[in-house]
Amino acid sequence: MISASALNTLRYDPALCVGCGLCADVCPHGVFAMAGGVAAIVAGDSCMECGACQVNCLADAIAVESGVGCAAAMIRASLTGRREVTCG
Repeated sequence: MISASALNTLRYDPALCVGCGLCADVCPHGVFAMAGGVAAIVAGDSCMECGACQVNCLADAIAVESGVGCAAAMIRASLTGRREVTCG
């Protein structure tokens, strides 16, 4: 497993990737892109830990602790009516 960044919990194992491209399609921040028939992390620091990539990975090559980090902060802000989001 490769750590995407010290800033988040995203982990990816390219050896398990089957090249479906779903992670690149569903990621709202463009963390993944296809390169040479497999996914590659191109913007690891941009991961907000929403979990969309993990849920859609057919090969279980991606692991992320969804519900932490920026995605959780955005949800909390929305539920409490806050306008500013603090990630981290």
